Amino acid sequence: MKFSESWLRTLVNPSWNSTQLAEQLTMAGIEVEALQSVAPPFSGVVVAQVLSAEKHPEADRLKVLSVDVGQEVPLQIVCGAGNVVVGMKAPCAMVGAILPGGFKIKDAKLRGVASFGMMCSEKELGLKEEADGLMVLSSDAPVGQDIRQYLHLDDQLLTLKLTPNRADCLSILGVAREVAALSGQSLTYSLPAIQPISSISTREVVNHAQEACPLYVGRRINLSHPHAATPSWMMERLERSGIRSRGIVVDITNYVLLEMGQPLHAFDNDKIEGNVQIRFALENEKITLLNEQEVSLSTDMLVIADDKKPLAIAGIMGGLQSSVTDDTKQIFLEAAFFSPQAIAGRARRLNLSTDSSHRFERGVDFASTQLAIERATELLLNLCGGEAGPLVISQYTLPQRKSCLVRKQRIERVLGIAVEIKTIETLLGRLGLALVAVEEGFLVTPPAYRFDLVIEEDYIEEIARLIGYDNIPEHAPVGTLNMLPQPEGVYVEAHIQDLLVARDYQEAITYSFVDEKSYNHFVNGQQNIALLNPIASHLSVMRSSIWPGLIQALQVNIAKQADRVRLFEMGRCFYKDHTGEVKQPKKLALLCFGNRYQEQWGEKTRKVDFFDLKADIEALINNTDLSFKVGQHPSLHPGRQAEIMVGQQVIGLLGELHPQLVGEFDLPAPCLLAEIELDLLPSKSLTRYFEPSKYPQVKRDVAVLVDENIAVGQLIESLKALVKNPVQDIFLFDLYRGVGVGEGKKSLAFRIVIQDTEKTLTENDIDQVVAGVLSKLQSEFQAELR
Repeated sequence: MKFSESWLRTLVNPSWNSTQLAEQLTMAGIEVEALQSVAPPFSGVVVAQVLSAEKHPEADRLKVLSVDVGQEVPLQIVCGAGNVVVGMKAPCAMVGAILPGGFKIKDAKLRGVASFGMMCSEKELGLKEEADGLMVLSSDAPVGQDIRQYLHLDDQLLTLKLTPNRADCLSILGVAREVAALSGQSLTYSLPAIQPISSISTREVVNHAQEACPLYVGRRINLSHPHAATPSWMMERLERSGIRSRGIVVDITNYVLLEMGQPLHAFDNDKIEGNVQIRFALENEKITLLNEQEVSLSTDMLVIADDKKPLAIAGIMGGLQSSVTDDTKQIFLEAAFFSPQAIAGRARRLNLSTDSSHRFERGVDFASTQLAIERATELLLNLCGGEAGPLVISQYTLPQRKSCLVRKQRIERVLGIAVEIKTIETLLGRLGLALVAVEEGFLVTPPAYRFDLVIEEDYIEEIARLIGYDNIPEHAPVGTLNMLPQPEGVYVEAHIQDLLVARDYQEAITYSFVDEKSYNHFVNGQQNIALLNPIASHLSVMRSSIWPGLIQALQVNIAKQADRVRLFEMGRCFYKDHTGEVKQPKKLALLCFGNRYQEQWGEKTRKVDFFDLKADIEALINNTDLSFKVGQHPSLHPGRQAEIMVGQQVIGLLGELHPQLVGEFDLPAPCLLAEIELDLLPSKSLTRYFEPSKYPQVKRDVAVLVDENIAVGQLIESLKALVKNPVQDIFLFDLYRGVGVGEGKKSLAFRIVIQDTEKTLTENDIDQVVAGVLSKLQSEFQAELR
């Protein structure tokens, strides 16, 4: 948003100078990105009129001028500009004048003819980079007046860098409201008057998109003088806001846009066929825009149309076919409130960026839509003459501004300072908010142009801005910090991270998006969630597993010659279950590759294997009913994988990457993977103290033969039931196949640790324990004692 300070001061004129004004706006959250002068410093230049122009006696390209500069005697000035004509008015630098760059004007002789000054172009005054001839001034310019005063060159330009929530400041009126609120000055702005209407015929408006366009206002205007010139005051304000003059009708619509923030559009009424329609674009519909670009419209783009064709892309740009020209005598003027959701993104999709779309995407003041069209009508009738028809209004359900309770106690709690109730009322009143006093504070209703005021903290921020952040003293927060006890049985993410780091893992953070091919490698019955607008083609679906990201990180590390990689990541995964419901569980994934330990002199190196990763899982999930069961995940090695179980619930998987995928990912060796759904982790039982037994420990080994197809884990799980006093532990220490063991059999050797807590065991006690173990193995698994 760019505008001149002089225009702003016609609406509100605080005592601040230009720099102070910029500082006050910036400190209030309305950042002034640039403050620059309209013209560089120069002096001694006045409005002059050429009285006569004679050919220079010694130079064909020079002329000797007689110039009236408001003194008793005209000045003689030699000039080489090609556009000099008698009667014209142009800037004249008097003798002693200092032009931009420090150039001083002196008496001079040019080819033998005395010259007492210099006629100036816009380039010489620093107003333009290039100029072709003298700067031509208006015929009513007062001769002898200082050019800086006449052209208002002591003005300043302010460029605002607004955040998206402050769309209300995308107009001079909006910025003036803000300055008035900050300074306490009154706003000198009169609402546009309702214009007299004639009985000229109008057009019906048919609204087929009421939610996208809840308010549309239009009127027909007949112009008496369509060729009228744009007045200099309006052209000056437009140019200093970065808008070129394009004819009186377009200039007025642009002027109202800058003044009130309401985009307007004027159609050539003679080019409209039938009624004005508001609808969404039809399939394969096209339109040629004002910039002469033909675009194809999608069916979610709102258009203004007549009975036969689209006239404009609503809220973005008008069409060339229905545009006004210098000869247009009848216009149909529109103003509307379009839902931001109906406009957002459409301009970017067409590679367009317009002042209208910029405002409609953020929200315009629907309460001023009719006032804006009255303001434009007023300017058109005053500058062009003519008559205006009645307003045609299509109005449906407009957004409702909800009231919010703003409490004095809450204000003081958030800001940390005491604020009087009268001060609160004054500050909120300056912002144009409707206030109703209640016991706790005020019930506040925002105006239509403040879309950003919704919750109580929004209003507290407004109070802080008006008080001034610099005026709020700094002090340390004061409050009671209650240290809540952390349940010991809960798995805390930070503790999990610490434990894994202690076991030589490094944390990774990878994208939550993966390519569809990688997704399909690790899918296990879930439906993917595709992205409508992926940041890259290879990141097109949401991950259902963290494994693809970790494997990609492994590939990067291998490419950098890393031969030992241990990574973990915690994050959410996303998929649809068999019912189509979206799930987003939080998971922990681990990856191991390379040697078990860093290479060292005191120990032989070996590759990490399934049991190493299993040991890490057991260290992580301790004091629970943890067990492992043969798994069947398609992306893991069929003979080297397991489901991680707590009780009867599967909470995760671990195993070696499938050999086919090892080749697919071009890995030099298999990697080990694990993944646990953190939400399924139960509370762990607390470690309890048991007094060590004072009696001796006895160990007995038993070896049994069982069928090859019986899983060792089944035997171990069964023997766990026997681990109670005096049995302290039973574990497998040997597995043998081969000579001496029959075909289809395997030998398993278990060690039984026996120690009573109350007495010394007798041989008979020990024999009974061993017999119990053998009996259980024989009855459940038909085991034979070797």
